[in-house]
Amino acid sequence: MLLHGARQVGKTWLLKHFGQIAFQDVAYFNFDEQPDVAGLFETDKDPNRIIKQLSYLYGQSINPQTTLIIFDEIQECKAALNALKYFCEQTPEYAIACAGSLLGVSMARGGSFPVGKVNHLYLYPLTFAEFLLVADRSMYDYLNDLVLIEPLPEVFFNKIQEQFYSYMICGGMPSAAYEMVETHDVTRVDTALLEVLNDYRLDFSKHADPALIPRITHVWDSMPSQLSKENRKFIFQLVRPGARAREYEDAILWLEQSGLIYLTRLNKEPKIPLSAYDDLSVFKLYLLDIGLLRRLAKLPAASLLSKTSGFVEFKGALAENYVLQSLKTQFEVPLRFWTSNRSAEVDFIIQVGSTVLPIEVKSGTNIRGKSLQLYQSKFEPKYRIRYSGLNLSRDANLLNIPLFMSDFTKKFII
Repeated sequence: MLLHGARQVGKTWLLKHFGQIAFQDVAYFNFDEQPDVAGLFETDKDPNRIIKQLSYLYGQSINPQTTLIIFDEIQECKAALNALKYFCEQTPEYAIACAGSLLGVSMARGGSFPVGKVNHLYLYPLTFAEFLLVADRSMYDYLNDLVLIEPLPEVFFNKIQEQFYSYMICGGMPSAAYEMVETHDVTRVDTALLEVLNDYRLDFSKHADPALIPRITHVWDSMPSQLSKENRKFIFQLVRPGARAREYEDAILWLEQSGLIYLTRLNKEPKIPLSAYDDLSVFKLYLLDIGLLRRLAKLPAASLLSKTSGFVEFKGALAENYVLQSLKTQFEVPLRFWTSNRSAEVDFIIQVGSTVLPIEVKSGTNIRGKSLQLYQSKFEPKYRIRYSGLNLSRDANLLNIPLFMSDFTKKFII
C-alpha cells in the first residue's frame, strides 16, 4: 500500500496507529531520517535478503503474520519504490505500507514504478466532518444520520455553525486542529499553522531544482492575492511584474504534484466528458487547506466574523477553497468552473457519473446572483447545488446545502 499526501497531513501517525491496532509489531523505517537504509535496496532486488537485513536493523525477526513494515518518505529511495514490485510478486505474505510527501514530484522525474503492484490511498487535511467528530460527537452523529432534505432545527444549526467557525480558523492540518480542539487558543493555532508554512518553504529549498525555487516561492506567496480577486482566475502578473506563463508553468506543476495546491480549469461546454472541453490556458489555484490560506494571507482569526465590506471577497475565497477541499475527498473526478461570455460564472462544475452538476458557493446568507439560473436555462441540469450560510432546503432542482454540511453532499445527490 502506498499512502500519498502533502507533508504534515498525518500520514506517519496514521500508518503507525494502524500498525498498533491491527498488528502485533511495527517495523518502521524512514528513508529521510535513515538514509543509509537505502543502501539495502541498491545492491540487489531480492526481497527475502532485504527483509532479513531489515530484521537486523529492527532488532528482531520480521514475522509476515504479525508485523507491519512501514517505509516512510519512500520518495527518498527510488530503489525501494521499485522494489515493491518484487515484494508483491515474491513475498506477498508480508504486509508493507509506504508513505511519501512528494511522490508526485519524485515520480515525475523518472525512474521505474511498480505499476499494478501497489494499492494507492490518498490522505488529505481533516474535513470539517472529521473535526466535528472529535469536537462534538453528538452533532456529528446528528448530521451523519440525516436522510431527509429539510431545514435543521435552529438549535442544532447554531451549535454546528459555531464549530464550523472554529474549523475555518484552524483548518484541517492536524497540528492546528488539535490546538483548536484541545486548547481553544487561537495564538497556538496560528503558531502551528506558521510552523507548517515554514516547513513547506524548507521543502522548496530541499526538494526543488535550484532554478525553480524562486518561482515556486513567488507562486506560493501570490496565492492570497490571486484568490482575493472577484473571479479568482490565476493572473501571472500578480506573481511578479512581467511574469509569463512559460516561466512559471513548472513551478505551478511542482506545487500541484506535491499536493500543496489544487488546480481547476475553465470548462467551455459542460458536456461528457468534461475533459474534452477544457480550456487549458485559463485556470484557478486553491491551497490544500483553508487554515493555511488564512495564515498565509496574515488574516486575523477575528476577521472571519467580520461583516465589513473590505473582507467580503476574501471571505468568499475561503468558502470556495473550503468547498473544493470538501468535494475533493468525496469525488474522484477533478472540479472545473464555467463562464458565459463574462456575463455569469459558476464557481464549480463536477461530473458525477453521466451527469454534470453546477455548484455555487456563497460565504453568507446573501444568495443574490444569476449564474445558476442562467446555467439552468441553458443546460437544464438534474441538480443545481448552492452552498451558503442558509439552512438545508430544496426548491425544485436547486439544493441549498449549509457550508458546514458540504462533507455530506454525496449522500444527497447519489
